[in-house]
Amino acid sequence: MVEFSSGVKGIALNLENENVGIVVFGSDTAIKEGDLVKRTGSIVDVPAGKAMLGRVVDALGVPIDGRGALSAHERRRVEVKAPGIIERKSVHEPMQTGLKAVDSLVPIGRGQRELIIGDRQTGKTAIAIDTILNQKQLNSKADSETLYCVYVAIGQKRSTVAQLVQILSEANALEYSILVAATASDPAPLQFLAPYSGCAWGNISAIMECTH
Repeated sequence: MVEFSSGVKGIALNLENENVGIVVFGSDTAIKEGDLVKRTGSIVDVPAGKAMLGRVVDALGVPIDGRGALSAHERRRVEVKAPGIIERKSVHEPMQTGLKAVDSLVPIGRGQRELIIGDRQTGKTAIAIDTILNQKQLNSKADSETLYCVYVAIGQKRSTVAQLVQILSEANALEYSILVAATASDPAPLQFLAPYSGCAWGNISAIMECTH
C-alpha cells in the first residue's frame, strides 16, 4: 500500500527499475505531478471486530454512513490464501434462509458456498435480502449461534444502497450485518477490491476475534 500527499491510497502492482505502477483507491483528480508518495509498510487490510456490525463501509473499511469513525483496532488482511479442503471444518450445521422452497428443496449448510444465478430483475437480490432479514428470529438465541451477514453491493446506484440500508435498519437487521458498498460512482479498483474485503469480513473470526 502507498499513500499520496493528498491522502489518497493505492496499491503497487508493477515494480520496474525506474517506474512503479499503482492502482489508485480513490479519485485521481486529487493527484497531480510532483506529489509525494510514501509507503505505508502494510498490505491491503481492513478493520475487524464487532465494531463493524451495523456499519456501512467502502471496500477499504472506511465508514460511509455518517456515524463517525470505527472503534475497531484489529485489522485483517484482504488477500489471503483460502484454506484447503483438509483444513476446513465439514459442513454439519444447516443455515435456515427462511424461504421454504430453498430450505426444503436445496438446503444450505453453514460454511457452504452457494451461487444465486439468474437473469436481470428475477429476484436474486430479494432472495439475499430476505435471507438476511429472516436471521433476526434465529439470532435472538445464544450468541454462539448468531449468524452474521455481509452484503457487498458492487456497481449499484447509491440510491439503491440507501434503500437497502433503510430496509435492514427498519427490521433491526443491521445489528448483525455489515454492508460493503462499491457503487457505480466509485473507482473501478474499489469495485474490484470489494468482494475480497467482503470475504475477509465473512470469516466469523474476523468479527469475533476482538472479543475473545
